[in-house]
Amino acid sequence: MTKTVHIISHTHWDREWYLPYERHHMLLVELIDSILELFETDPEFKSFYLDGQTVLLDDYLEIRPENESLLKKYIEAGRLRIGPFYTLQDAFLSSSESHVRNFLQGHSDAKRWGQTTEIGYYPDTFGNVGQTPQLMDQLGFDVVAYGRGVKPTGFANDSNEEDNFVSSYSEMKWAGADGTEVLGLLFANWYSNGNEIPTDPKQAKDFWTQKLADAESYASTDHLLMMNGCDHQPVQRDISEAIRVANALYDDYEFIHSDFPTYIKALLENVPEDLDTVHGELTSQETEGWYTLTNTASSRSYLKQQNEATTRLLEMVAEPLATLAYEVTGKYPHNMLEYAWKFVLQNQFHDSICTSGVDEVHDGMESRFERAANTARHVIIESLRELSNAIDTETDAPEQGTPFIVFNTTGGEKTSVAEITLEVDRIPFEQEFPTQAYERLEQLERPASYKVIDSKGHELPADIVELDPRFNYDLPKDKFRQPYMARNLQVKVLVEQAPALSWRTLYLVPSDETVEQVAGEPTVLENEYLKVAVADNGTLTVTDKVHDTVQENVLIFEDLGDIGNEYVYKRPVGEKPILSTDALIKAEVIERSTVRQVLSLHHRIDVPISADEQLDLEQRKIIEFRDRKAQRVSETKPLDIYTTVTLDARSQQLDFETTLKNEMKDHRLRVLFPTAHTSEIHYADTVFETVERPNKVSAAWTNPENAQRMHRFVNIVDESGDGVVVSTNGLNEYEVIVDDEGAQTLAVSLFRAVGELGDWGYFPTPGAQTLDHHYTFNYRLSFHGKADRQATLQQAIYSAQELITTQTIISGGQLPAMKQFLSVEGEAIALTTLKRHKETDDIITRLYNFTPNEGQYDLQIAGFNRKKSNILEEIEQADDRKVRSFEIVTHKWHQI
Repeated sequence: MTKTVHIISHTHWDREWYLPYERHHMLLVELIDSILELFETDPEFKSFYLDGQTVLLDDYLEIRPENESLLKKYIEAGRLRIGPFYTLQDAFLSSSESHVRNFLQGHSDAKRWGQTTEIGYYPDTFGNVGQTPQLMDQLGFDVVAYGRGVKPTGFANDSNEEDNFVSSYSEMKWAGADGTEVLGLLFANWYSNGNEIPTDPKQAKDFWTQKLADAESYASTDHLLMMNGCDHQPVQRDISEAIRVANALYDDYEFIHSDFPTYIKALLENVPEDLDTVHGELTSQETEGWYTLTNTASSRSYLKQQNEATTRLLEMVAEPLATLAYEVTGKYPHNMLEYAWKFVLQNQFHDSICTSGVDEVHDGMESRFERAANTARHVIIESLRELSNAIDTETDAPEQGTPFIVFNTTGGEKTSVAEITLEVDRIPFEQEFPTQAYERLEQLERPASYKVIDSKGHELPADIVELDPRFNYDLPKDKFRQPYMARNLQVKVLVEQAPALSWRTLYLVPSDETVEQVAGEPTVLENEYLKVAVADNGTLTVTDKVHDTVQENVLIFEDLGDIGNEYVYKRPVGEKPILSTDALIKAEVIERSTVRQVLSLHHRIDVPISADEQLDLEQRKIIEFRDRKAQRVSETKPLDIYTTVTLDARSQQLDFETTLKNEMKDHRLRVLFPTAHTSEIHYADTVFETVERPNKVSAAWTNPENAQRMHRFVNIVDESGDGVVVSTNGLNEYEVIVDDEGAQTLAVSLFRAVGELGDWGYFPTPGAQTLDHHYTFNYRLSFHGKADRQATLQQAIYSAQELITTQTIISGGQLPAMKQFLSVEGEAIALTTLKRHKETDDIITRLYNFTPNEGQYDLQIAGFNRKKSNILEEIEQADDRKVRSFEIVTHKWHQI
């Protein structure tokens, strides 16, 4: 029987990588110019696949706007194949909702251009998340193509021929976390197995003899896939001639210039039923462990923190507040939010957010994150203005009350300390010169103290401190800017059980009562749930009163050398860790009030200033990191590590903030949490899933490290159901360390400082050393029992997002002083979005079950009914309020 060889012309286009964005950008323009020329001049050149990402069309038109109609002509004709995504984002470092927005933007772009390619396309993603099959199923895709995660890929993308390929074929069934199955298509011989096909008959014969044998060794059908392209590969102009030559050489093969729709149709019609099945996330855990690329999660960690902060600002603040404000204005800032999201998605391209690029690439990322964040902040400010103007603060207003509003914009109930700077007096510059205004504000008579009450007159615990007068200004919608000097109070108020997606009005009022000082031990924090004491070795001893456990040696900093690169961590041979035990310089409680206690810690460790000269030589000679012999130098510098440990009055978690200035090269810093709980497995937050992972590595594993990736938390649970949770703000790499006695430690990477990109050449990256960078890291520690585990994990999902506050004035309004807009019920449910539909302005919510157990949920918005939809927010069907294991559920809401 004749076999069909499907040759698909394509490129894999890293928008920025070993060259800065604009260098790759100009090369992209040249590539698409060449493709369009071939379409015009060679009728046998049937198709080209533009790497699955529609952003490349926008990039091209920035330089060639005159070619838009020509692009559209060939896209509509099916010759230039585009989509389905906006970018080829990293799977593990992009938030759950970021994945959906990437699909939505790519889908929207493809509709505008006239067609899309229905394939889940992940050619070079650094591992694949376990919810990919469900996400693709909701997109209506039957096939997912990927290059990593199953078969190991070695140096310079050479395929490794070891016997740990878990499928007999390059085609396999892939069962996701929820059980959804799709057809998985592995680029077993990489996505360049048909690159640069010779036209000389003798060379072509040699080429095809090898390439056909390689493909047939994995193919389950008589349809063989040849990917004619590679990274930034120019289009093969003579591909039509190369195909004619191949067909002349072989009678038992038919070589065709194909595309993915043609190949997928043939594959689905011929694929055997007895394919092997791979399950869940595909992260190359059955390999030797050196090329999982997990350590990209800790290089240039400041960018991972910006990524988390910016996506959270959009998902948990800007979009929910804009959705609420729509009830007042009837308007939703679709274009502004899309503008911001595009910057985020461009930064989530895999080589960008994985920070596996040259320095100029990552300098540009900071600008994109700032543009996205500032756009989100504008949406937030405007939404808060519209909402606060419409909320009735007059009906229940106390005499001399200064109103402010507290919003919980997350999908979970929160008990937390809300912070706000309140203006209590102001003098416009049009009345007095700034200096005089400042001085007069200092001299104003003050009440004895202040207190905070709610709209029912109940007093809330609060800590109120006066600040120095400060400059500020208003930007009226109908007048010139208005500068002024103001007297301000810093208010911290304990808000208990704030419902999901709700607001409440509070008032600052003068008081005659004196503020009493709260007593406590000098280096001890304590509330009704937790007690924290500084131990003699400079660590913390934490007593969990609720679950009756004591955890010792909490908060150890560990420094080790790193002679790897932006992709891979490599410890120098024989090196021992430098630990912060017995390195405490100072410990003192710096804040103690009715709402909060804060312990300040200063550790100092001596760290070698860099690796030795051998590393520079090994890098320039491109010696693979596993074979490097470099060590760290003997000269050291002190690394001062400052940490505040915060315990709020009604909190069951400890909040840590660590700051430092990095002055050393070639090293990694982690924070360690030894735990009294032990297990063979652990759990981590990832894309729409709390994934279960084994602590032990596979038999093939040779890497002494076993780092993994997380989004918001990692959880160890013992047999009794008791456990510990460490949650973070954008610290995506962790490891569960098991010592010889079986004791377990959670290690969270704070940063890695390295000097080269790595991969296929020598690309120095001095910026990746982050010398003189001032780091700030936020992370949290909490405990749970069997009964409250799901509630604790749900809290960890939302824990990074603080309550939102805004000052307002006494005025009437159509909105009540206190309201819950959206009620959310279901302890194993996490809400990922509250926004408006781009075309209809319908309310959209999305949630998922973060457990493997079936469950129920209930969402309610007064005056609205809901229909179940898909992640494209297109279909509508009845909602039975049931949720499968790890199911992702989208709702469209219509006003009754």
